[in-house]
Amino acid sequence: MSSVPCVSLTSSSAAQVIPVRQIITWRLVIKGDNDPMKDTAYYLPGMGGRLNTGLGRAIHDRGYKVVGRETRGEYQKYSFQDKIDLVANDLEQHFWYEEAKVVVNSFGAYLFLHAQLQMKPYPGRVLILSPIIGGSKHDETQMRFYPPRADVLVEAATKGEVPCPLNAHIHVGSEDWQSGPEGVLNLGKAVGLPVSVVDGQGHMLSVDYVGGLLDVHLVKLSNMKA
Repeated sequence: MSSVPCVSLTSSSAAQVIPVRQIITWRLVIKGDNDPMKDTAYYLPGMGGRLNTGLGRAIHDRGYKVVGRETRGEYQKYSFQDKIDLVANDLEQHFWYEEAKVVVNSFGAYLFLHAQLQMKPYPGRVLILSPIIGGSKHDETQMRFYPPRADVLVEAATKGEVPCPLNAHIHVGSEDWQSGPEGVLNLGKAVGLPVSVVDGQGHMLSVDYVGGLLDVHLVKLSNMKA
């Protein structure tokens, strides 16, 4: 892994930036707590998305602080490899435990899956929504989207080289030309990830559908044991 640039995690709480060392200190101070980030969710939004609106706001409204990486501003200036390294570092240093809550959407899912290529199987709980897995083209409009390393994920999955996250689930719309449900199903099968195809929905899954997923995904451990 290349050296990770010194850049802080963004928090949706009051639109502030939390230095990485502050998060480390917080974890060290809470002695005897096996789940020190239990009230914090790690979120990777789609291209240009924010942590404090839309899906990030929905996570926050369910009682969680939200930290993650927005593909805009300072983070967007880094190379694709540096972006991946930062995501991998975030997860390995701050969210590497079974009950960690991770939500990734669209291009954010693309970043997560690329980070997973260079990590051991991620142990936390991951909700993967409308993942970009490579290049795509809309036949009717001729719109195209080709992210960096567009062929890497599919090729790695075909070769069995993608470590499978231990607790993750993919959801994709049947009409999503950007993700491509057939390709996502094939990727999921090759990697060992469960995939749910949502009938009649496109790249932006409905608020009601995603809200139901979040209600289940973000159940706190204390509530599960109650």
